Amino acid sequence: MEIKVQSIHFDATEKLQAFIEKKVAKLEKSFEDIQKVEVQLKVVKPATAQNKEASLSVAVPGTTLFVEKTSDTFEESVDLCVDSMRAQLQNFKEKLRNR
Repeated sequence: MEIKVQSIHFDATEKLQAFIEKKVAKLEKSFEDIQKVEVQLKVVKPATAQNKEASLSVAVPGTTLFVEKTSDTFEESVDLCVDSMRAQLQNFKEKLRNR
């Protein structure tokens, strides 16, 4: 599984990138055939609360799943994205089983 982290209009710290990679790697427990994961981080309208946006794009055989969340910190946004993506992967896996 390939993990790509993009930070738009700022530089993500090593610590933040390590956190993201650790969280995203756990998605493989939900679905084994993940080919590529792209994480995009951006600050929306600086100087307001709830301005850290994370989007998660997961390439699986046959489709790409997408989640986008906004909160106070990038860590929290990534956490929410990973939780939401886990649910999407479970649903996708169920659909594959039922075919």
